[in-house]
Amino acid sequence: MRYVVYGAGGIGGVIGARLFASGAETTLIARGEHGQVLRSNGLRLVAPEGTTTLPIPTVEHPSALAFDDQTVVMLCMKSQHTLQALEDLSRCAPPGIHVLCMQNGVANESLALRFFANVYASVVVLPALFLQPGEVVTHADGAGAVLDTGCFPDGTDDVAQTIVADLTAAGFSARLDAQVMRWKYGKLRVNLLNVLQAGLTDFKASKSIQKLLRDEASACFAAAGIDCASGKEMAQRREGVFNMVDIPGFERTAGSSWQSLARGTGDIETEYLNGEISWLGRLHGVATPANDACVEMARALVRRGAGPGIFSSAELMVQIEAATSDAAV
Repeated sequence: MRYVVYGAGGIGGVIGARLFASGAETTLIARGEHGQVLRSNGLRLVAPEGTTTLPIPTVEHPSALAFDDQTVVMLCMKSQHTLQALEDLSRCAPPGIHVLCMQNGVANESLALRFFANVYASVVVLPALFLQPGEVVTHADGAGAVLDTGCFPDGTDDVAQTIVADLTAAGFSARLDAQVMRWKYGKLRVNLLNVLQAGLTDFKASKSIQKLLRDEASACFAAAGIDCASGKEMAQRREGVFNMVDIPGFERTAGSSWQSLARGTGDIETEYLNGEISWLGRLHGVATPANDACVEMARALVRRGAGPGIFSSAELMVQIEAATSDAAV
């Protein structure tokens, strides 16, 4: 298979780098200054085993590539950018390509299926840092990531098996999973905390809010009949796969939402994380005031453009309590 990594930020950059280093035919799609640096200087991967610069072929737009039915396009951009990416891809790629969603959230696969028939899903547990153009950092020692993969909406096929084999050859922990979406819903529950890391000055003081977010998600999943991997299952799957280590000069920071604000991208993925819970709640009559308030906080963060960490957990709790009162009226 030939791999096209569409969105070579933290996740896509690490996956693309390790695939390329393992000998897999790999091309990156990256825009802006990041893409310019990648085309000029290659991708600088900073990892526990050392730092290397890889001359991975990189283009700015999918129209610069030739696609065939042996192409796997790995969608690695943030969920808020998926629709535009799929529209651009559909204008230059044949319908027989294979599209693999390697993203947080659970909305990307359904969207991809509107454009392409062969859609796959990966649950991605991969700590990565992307703050400087041309450079991605991973603090994960060992296999470096969990990348279990299957067909969407379920099942497996020969292509999924090949993808898993190639990811394994690249050094990742990847399993073929016919029910991979239940793991992606489990990862969604974890990612509900991303906005708290991004928006709060006192994340460690937000334990009660964290519980509210996850309890609302569980209630929505139950109402919608969605099977979700438990927190215990998620922890067991990661056990022994990788350890987080310090890399001198590269302090470990918070998740991808925090990094978006730190880079000043002008957007954040909360609508597809906490917003997914709000959407399910509205569909199934489940109140979701905590997740609703987090979505509003994310919008405020983007409007202010002040970077991460400007609200307190007490301020957010006031908003949650107000939303709870409104829902009860």
